[in-house]
This record gives sequence, C-alpha cells and structure tokens, in this order.
Amino acid sequence: MPKQNTEAMKRLRRKAMTLPLEPGVYIMKNKNGDIIYIGKAKKLKNRVSQYFGSNTNHGIKTIKMVENVDEFDYIVVASEYEALVLECSLIKQYRPKYNILLKDDKGYSYIKISGDEWKKITLAKQKLDDGAQYLGPYTSSYYISTALDEAAKVFKLPTCSKIFPRDYKKGRPCLNYFIGRCSAPCAGKVTKEEYAESVNEAINFLRGGVKSVSVKEMEKEMFEAAENCEFERAARLRDRIRAFEKLKEKQVAVLLKEKHADVFAVAHAADASCMSVLRIKDGKIFDAENFIIDTPEDAKNELMQLVVGYYSIRDYAPRLIILDFEVDDPALLQQWLSERFGYNVRVVGTGTAENMRLAHLCRNNGAQHLSHLTGRGTKEMKAVDELGVLLGIGKAPTYIESYDISHTAGSDPVGAMIVFKDGKPYKTAYKKFAIKTAVGGDDCASMYEVISRRAQRYLDEKGLDGFGTLPDVMLIDGGLPQVNAANSALSEKGIYTAVFGMVKDSKHRTRALVNENGEIAINMHRGVFSLIGNIQEEVHRFAITFHKSKHTKSARANSLTKIDGVGEKRAKALFSYFRSIEKIRNASVEELCSVPTITKPIAENIYKWFRKED
Repeated sequence: MPKQNTEAMKRLRRKAMTLPLEPGVYIMKNKNGDIIYIGKAKKLKNRVSQYFGSNTNHGIKTIKMVENVDEFDYIVVASEYEALVLECSLIKQYRPKYNILLKDDKGYSYIKISGDEWKKITLAKQKLDDGAQYLGPYTSSYYISTALDEAAKVFKLPTCSKIFPRDYKKGRPCLNYFIGRCSAPCAGKVTKEEYAESVNEAINFLRGGVKSVSVKEMEKEMFEAAENCEFERAARLRDRIRAFEKLKEKQVAVLLKEKHADVFAVAHAADASCMSVLRIKDGKIFDAENFIIDTPEDAKNELMQLVVGYYSIRDYAPRLIILDFEVDDPALLQQWLSERFGYNVRVVGTGTAENMRLAHLCRNNGAQHLSHLTGRGTKEMKAVDELGVLLGIGKAPTYIESYDISHTAGSDPVGAMIVFKDGKPYKTAYKKFAIKTAVGGDDCASMYEVISRRAQRYLDEKGLDGFGTLPDVMLIDGGLPQVNAANSALSEKGIYTAVFGMVKDSKHRTRALVNENGEIAINMHRGVFSLIGNIQEEVHRFAITFHKSKHTKSARANSLTKIDGVGEKRAKALFSYFRSIEKIRNASVEELCSVPTITKPIAENIYKWFRKED
C-alpha cells in the first residue's frame, strides 16, 4: 500500500480545521480534480478532520480513498435534511469511485418453452431465435423463478438435466418421484401425451397464476375419471388439487397490518455484500431485488446513502419500509421519503415478530444470491450472518481468527492462530507462535504475548494479506481471563476488534461465547453452534499438532545433553542442523564438526556415545 503524503495530509488537516461547525456536504477530489467521494455531515469540521488524522479507526477502503485525496470542497447548507438532499443529488450526478453505489444485476427475464416434442419450461435471461416459445419479458426474475418452481411441483414436471425422448424409460426414478414432485418420464411412469397435457396446463398456469385455475373444474374431471375407471388420471387430478390448495395456503398475507411494504437487509461475504429488497404488494411478496455492493465500513452512513439512492430513481415508495440494519438518522430518512413522494412514509426496524420474519427472509434471499456469485455455501453464510446478529457486532464476521495455547506441564508452550473465511477454514492464513516470555504454563500471559505480537504485525503490515488484515472477531479458546488478556494486548496497541472466549460444556463442546458483558448461549442456534464447534476443534487440533512437534524435537534435543560437553544450546544446534537423531547417530566426526559450536573433541564424544549405545 502506498505511503501517505505527510505534507499533503497536514495541509488538508489544516484546511479541515478551518471548516464551520455547520451541516453541509464535502467533496473529495484527487490530483486530477476528479471527484472520488461525496459525503454529508452535521458538523463539517468534525467530520472532515477525522479523515486526515490517525488511520487507527479507518478501514482499508477509507485509507485508500484518503491516500488519493489531493483537495476537497464543501457546501454549507441550512440543515442536515438539506445536506441529505444535496448529497443524494451530487452522488447521482457524479457517481464517485469510493461511494458505495448500487450495482443492479437485475435485467429482463423470460419463460422459455422449448420447441421439441417433450417440451421443457425454463427461465431465460434473453430471447433467442432458437425455435422456442418465450413468455415475457418480466422485470422480476424472483417472480419467474418462484412461479416456475411452483408450476414444476403442481404439475410434477422434471427439473433434472435429462433430455427426452433420449432418456425416456432409460433409468430409475429419483427422489422427486417418490415424494410426489415429478411424474418420472425417465422411468416411463407417464406417456408422452400425458406429459404434454401437464406441460400445457403448466403454461396456462404461468400465464394466469393461481386465479386462472379452477379447482372445481378439476374436481369435476376427477370424479368423471373415477366413474370411467380411469383411476390413474383421477389420482393425478387429486394430487394436483391438493398441490393447488397448499399453494393457496402458502400465498396468504405476509403482513398483518400493512398490505404494501419494502423490506431491506444486507448479507455479507468476504469481498462483497448484497443489499436485498423484498417488495410486498397486496400482502404478498411479488418481487425481490439484489444489489451487489462493497462491504460498508461506515455502515450507518453508507447504508442510508444506499436506501436514499434506491428511492431517488423510483417514482413510488410504499407507506412502510422495514430496515434490518441501523442508519444514521431514521427520522431524517423518513422526512426525505415523505417529502419526495408526497405522503407519509414510515421507516421502522425489526421490532415485531412479523418484521423479524420478513427481514430474515430478505437476508436469506441476499445470502442465496451471494452464494451463487462467490461459490460460498449458503449454509455457511447463514451461520456467519446469524453469528454477527448474536454477537451484536453490526455485521457478519466473514473473517474470524481463533487462538489456543498448548503446553505439557508448562514446557514447550506454543500459541496457534487459525482463520475461518466465509465460514470455512482459510489455511493459508494460519500462524504458529513459539511462546518466548510467558513461563510456567500461564495461559493468560501466553495469550497476552500472542495477541500482542499479532497486533504489532498488523500495525507493521496494515493493508496487506495475512497479518495485515484485522479480523471481524477474535475467538479465544478459554474464558473471561483469556479474553481480558487479549483485550489488554489490543488496547495497548490502539487496536479494537471484538473478542470472545469459547466456553465449553462437560463434553468439551463450546456451549457459549463470553466477553466482559456476559455469556451468549449458542446451543439453541444450530448453524452457529456447528460453526463455532468446527472453529474450536480446528484451533485445538492445530495447536496440539504444533506443540507435539515442538515437544518431540525438544525431547530429542534434550536427550543429547547426556553426552559429555553437550549442553542445551549445542543439543538444539545439532538437532537443528541434522533434523533427526538418526542422522546425528550416523554422522562422521567431520560432519559433526560442521555444526556451529561443536569442536572436534566434542564431536568425538558424540561419535563414541552412539557407538557405545550400539
């Protein structure tokens, strides 16, 4: 990372200290005069001067932005509301590099119906000249994918990759057939005519939805088929009727009081985040939008910018907006929305059970979207997101470090650091520490030493991979004393990150996380319990393995001290040079003399010792 221009920082800080303590907008520019960041402030002087002071509390993105600032302008306004309006307008106009901007991956979607004998119905992102029939375009891919899934379940259409008629009667049916979700043409359980009838009915359903389907007509057909002894057809119609009844039950209103609402939530991965929006109309979810964003550093401010940006390019907002995150000033956002659309808009959090359920659904939708883009498992994403909520750290801890101390009755103490990235082991970042100052098996002193050394490496390598990355949370294998030791080491270096101890039950499994505010039980949260259990087992395994290796080497080296003239230092030098007792045993006097501090008389003593043993 390039070094900051000290003179430029001093010049910019002097200018920032002259700003008024009034609301306004500040505009950061690089040496070419390009606008690279726009922000608002209640008090310009306080906000802008923070950028040009210490980097201790700045994230990597902010540090890089500040390094590129050569000049800044500012505009004083009458109120913070006016600052918000002006900030929104300028960001929309200039789209600065370091502002988090909405990157909408949403495009038109189509329902594609293949043109062959055994038609398949799929979602398509574009309309091609391939002989297929296309329904659409639709602006909501969420709606289309949901409708296709419902149609496949109701009409028992195959969703596998098999091609018909090539694979007709060519295999055994899969699980979907046995749970009533597929008619299994692959096993010949349905004729071509019956399959075509199901596809045509599915197409009519996709054109008109549940309301277009007459359950009474299907019941009439079912009874007629039964009277004519067409029992298989009657059974298919019976199953279809049941599927439609379940579908109607699933499409009940999702809000108790409001029929229209937008729900916002954010899911995080290591290198990106996703702001997800669920749109509710007439009490039902009718659309979902996902926006890939840089992971926010100044979360409250940047997420408020995103919500404002979202509605600044729309001509409608519902009267209720539910946020699964905190913003700088909800009342200010509410005022801006109400004045923009000309009616009262309420901005609320997830205070009720219904709002929490919708926010959870919205966050999971974003997590699913991120998992497809990053290759990260949805299961791990959900666990990490849930852990962030439990710990109350304001974001999903996508980069977790865990520490353990290992020794044998105080001898050969070592420290181990492992990393879990996106809920999975990130072994290239694992580190080992040989304890140098703590003695006598003092776990707290050892933990203090390890965290202190790790913190210093962060200050020396800030912005680089490995030690230069500060974790979202540190998990210590131990209780509150070890947590306090780690916090003391961090605070002495001027560094803050969340630190929690892993408290074990009688079966040596982590049952809770602890810090100075008390314990947080995790055994009722299956995903988090599994994630923390995996972390605790991995850090313990890594520490034990390192300690055994070091202890074995130490024991072997100490066995050499029985030889006349060989003390602890010479024993370690011999073992370090030859790497094994067997090689020392087989070495000649001349080879032994190659080791530093080993003279010829001592080499002869070593040579004779092993011959005497033999």
